[in-house]
Amino acid sequence: MAAIITTKFRIHNAQAFKEGFDEAAATNIYLGIGRPQSWSNDNAPDTPKDTVSDELYYWDDMIALKRVQTSDVALSIVRRNWTTGKYYDIYRHDYNGTTTGVNINDGGVTTPATLADANFFVITDEYHVYKCISNRNSAGTVVQSTSKPTGTTPNALIGPLADGYIWKYMFTVSPADVLKFVSTDFIPVKTLASNPGTTDAYYTQWLSQNAAIDGALDHVLVTNQGTSYATVPTVAIAGDGTGATATATIDVGTGKVTKITLTNRGTGYTYGTVTLTGGTAGTPATASLIISPKGGHGKDPVEELGGFYVMMNVRLEYDDGAGDFPVDNDYRRIMLVRDPFNFNTSVVASSTTLRSMRVLTVTGVSGTFVPDEVITGGSSTAKGRIVRVWSESGTNYISYVQTRAENLTGLLFTNGEGITGATSSATATIGAIALPEVQPDSGDVMYVENRRPINRALDQIEDIKIIVEM
Repeated sequence: MAAIITTKFRIHNAQAFKEGFDEAAATNIYLGIGRPQSWSNDNAPDTPKDTVSDELYYWDDMIALKRVQTSDVALSIVRRNWTTGKYYDIYRHDYNGTTTGVNINDGGVTTPATLADANFFVITDEYHVYKCISNRNSAGTVVQSTSKPTGTTPNALIGPLADGYIWKYMFTVSPADVLKFVSTDFIPVKTLASNPGTTDAYYTQWLSQNAAIDGALDHVLVTNQGTSYATVPTVAIAGDGTGATATATIDVGTGKVTKITLTNRGTGYTYGTVTLTGGTAGTPATASLIISPKGGHGKDPVEELGGFYVMMNVRLEYDDGAGDFPVDNDYRRIMLVRDPFNFNTSVVASSTTLRSMRVLTVTGVSGTFVPDEVITGGSSTAKGRIVRVWSESGTNYISYVQTRAENLTGLLFTNGEGITGATSSATATIGAIALPEVQPDSGDVMYVENRRPINRALDQIEDIKIIVEM
């Protein structure tokens, strides 16, 4: 049995994932950071594994979690910067692994498997997004793009420009979304469900969506230029739509048809044919219709541009959560955890931040404990790795994690026992133990990324962007 998962299914999954943040009984997804201790080689982090045991292990050195809010999530598409001298694919409805595309760098022939694999849209330095309708010059040859598309007129084709390219405006990324969701490789995309208002940055997109014409034709592709045309042939368009008309252009010197220009785009076309007659050709020219997406170009940017990526951007600000996220140590792991529990309960957590570490209140400190060193309990023999050491109002605190590699027996520190630092040889007595705010091993670990050390500082803000491809 032959089957495929279509791009539409991937987009559906991305939309459903994003919608999970908006529902009345929303899925609570948290960004977690962990692993203060070094890798065997900090320049080459270990590869995460998807096993039951590893999911439990990831909790051992979890430091803290911050809830991903609805405003932190956006559907996204691949970022393709308009760059002069590149070759861009045209929008086609029939990329299937054999239909011809163009190599973006050298103009060679490619065969995109799907529309999503073709380089058919760009973003400019004004953060305008355009779809490529035609990439051919007046001689009918695929050429480099050297004229940047500009303009935001709804449903109007831009061009032919000096290089021959024709573009269609799609939308403009708002300044706020540029700051939050634009990365080196991805940009946000949305399809508007209602009018955002004339002062909104996405108002031009709303106009473009509403100006789109379902089944209108924007491009007729000359597939064979023919030979020996003495006069311009007549173009006839047939199909399930109505109203489309076009004219041909010939090169008098070569007798070839160089382009076909639509004089009326028509409506309602989902298929059709183009026939050229007359002109006393030696070899007749041939052409094919490029069928617009459902609703017309610009009606649904998410569907049209392949919005099957989800970007989450979580901002860690200073010592977030009143110290839940320490600023005097580094971390090497980022995770997404779905629906973790509050500590020692089965209640799904909903707080903005959650501390995953235990915290010792210590007295009688002798020496100086240091972050990352292992401490050992004098009577319990429990071992923990220090994440943070600090004092407030004359009281001394130590936050720590316990990993199974260092604390194989799973022992916990006990109140009143002494502790000793393995590196500093500092000593102290435990006066109190504050429990974590989140239940270890609860919820589902959905994403794990091991990184090189990420250093934090008291005056530092970090935007952590995670891209999930559906």
